[in-house]
Amino acid sequence: MARGSLRGPRVPDPVTKEGYELEFQDVFAGDRLDETRWVPAYLPQWTTREAAAARYEVGDGRLNLLIEHDQPPWCPELEGGLRVSSLQTGVYAGPVGGRVGQHGRDSRAVVREPTPAVALYTPRYGLFELRAKAIADPRCMVAFWMIGYEDAPERSAEICICEIFGRDVRPGGAKIGMGLHPFGDPAIKDDFTVESLPIDVRDFHVYAAEWTPEHVAFFVDGRHIRTVRQSPSYPMQLMLGVYEFPGPAAPTEHSYPKRFTIDHVRGYRPSGDVAGRKARASATRPAGTPRS
Repeated sequence: MARGSLRGPRVPDPVTKEGYELEFQDVFAGDRLDETRWVPAYLPQWTTREAAAARYEVGDGRLNLLIEHDQPPWCPELEGGLRVSSLQTGVYAGPVGGRVGQHGRDSRAVVREPTPAVALYTPRYGLFELRAKAIADPRCMVAFWMIGYEDAPERSAEICICEIFGRDVRPGGAKIGMGLHPFGDPAIKDDFTVESLPIDVRDFHVYAAEWTPEHVAFFVDGRHIRTVRQSPSYPMQLMLGVYEFPGPAAPTEHSYPKRFTIDHVRGYRPSGDVAGRKARASATRPAGTPRS
């Protein structure tokens, strides 16, 4: 759904990345969300279509993901009053009534409605970036992350490229979460940190991760922040969203709708020689050799 006009100065960002080829890009041209790139719902298998549906604006080369005053909670049985507007590049779930589905972290999670499998963009390794403005609302959080595409315990890790809670935002700095969570993947150890950076995340910044067979490296505005020396080895999908947690009313300056503003999302695959070297290195690693 398109709502109104979203205006503001555009700052050019380099598209070419050495050693990589652009394979996925959304700069949100036009006034409609491109549903050949995005599923406009958050983990829809665990709730209803209405509750999972993203609310958003598209216009003037911007996407705003919204939390609105009348928006229903995502799944009260699992997450209480949590409200979400999120896009993802794939969906995978089993039959209604079963427990097969992505990111089913709660034993009470059951597939509520028929959810056909969709794989719009499910890369295995690459470079992924977001240019966006976070928000300072103390009840909200914004995030750009990746999860395993198919549901299987050993394919359920998460790469969190950035996670920013509004309570951690200040004019001169912010805390930004980044790293890996294993969930059910026995090959991954939890390695997640919250980094304090001297930037105003209410302005546009670029958050990125380079995912290789050996490591995942994290960047903000092109500056290397940290590297995790382990790596999921299966296809993953992008997740992009804003979350509002239940609690006391926020100050009046954080009135509805809450807006998470996105300028672009890009995904790159390793180019010829780089991809070949990385694949050969992974294939020739002796069995049982640790990735870290």
